Amino acid sequence: MQNSARALLLLSWLLLPGCFLSRSRSNPPIAPSAVDQIVPGTSTADDVTGWLGAPTEIVQLGRRSAWKYEHTVEKQSAAFLVLLGLRGVDTQADRVWLFFDEHGTVLHVGKTFQAEQAEYDVPIF
Repeated sequence: MQNSARALLLLSWLLLPGCFLSRSRSNPPIAPSAVDQIVPGTSTADDVTGWLGAPTEIVQLGRRSAWKYEHTVEKQSAAFLVLLGLRGVDTQADRVWLFFDEHGTVLHVGKTFQAEQAEYDVPIF
């Protein structure tokens, strides 16, 4: 009786479904209002760091440079049994690229704000 009870307990534990939801963020959020203050031809690198803080990445382009600010949100969901597992991951990002001349003046601003559009989703066959 003890062995059959253990076997039944083990079998039910193995066949129970499992699921999880997770959400992760990287880097601080980027305020669109702060990005809107940046004026090409007028704003400087000092202005930008005052409004946005330190960039995520800096790329040297000869004597010029490009700064990248990025904030990502990743949402995951999964459902699984012992023999079957379904997992969905959606990663969306807010990205701002700033291009500076050799004197540290902003030449161009590129931006996209999609981080908050990340969704939980489990793939369906």
